[in-house]
Amino acid sequence: MGRGLKPEFDLKGIHREMKHQPRFVSICGLPDDPIDKTRKKTVYNDLERCINVDRPAVVLDCSTLRVLDRPTLHLLLCCLEEAMKRNGDVRLAALRPEVRSVLHSTGVDFLFQCFETVSEAVESYRRTQLDFIWSDRPRAGEQSEINAA
Repeated sequence: MGRGLKPEFDLKGIHREMKHQPRFVSICGLPDDPIDKTRKKTVYNDLERCINVDRPAVVLDCSTLRVLDRPTLHLLLCCLEEAMKRNGDVRLAALRPEVRSVLHSTGVDFLFQCFETVSEAVESYRRTQLDFIWSDRPRAGEQSEINAA
């Protein structure tokens, strides 16, 4: 390619973004029993394997969760915090209406992406990855940062 010609998009940029995508989506179920202090540690240790990776992509299946009390809400927030520290995310799936209502009333519903089914939540990671890759593509007439230099 000559000096004056610029490619429509930069393949190096796309490759750079693709190599940082999550390798797989982990699906973890939450217990239906209330989570007290002692059980919280056990449940968190189980979830930690899914979160303690580079760019974790975690879906928490909340279909059996009947009550969203303080310890359970704290557990969800701890999982999200640890995932975000590793440039990842935690998404909630199959929330019962009463659990969704508690999330909303506590004001933390905006922190989580919530989905009707586990499969929708898993698919959302794939859609997000594709949107991110293609949004990095310069529009016609624009130069990428690498080509602008």
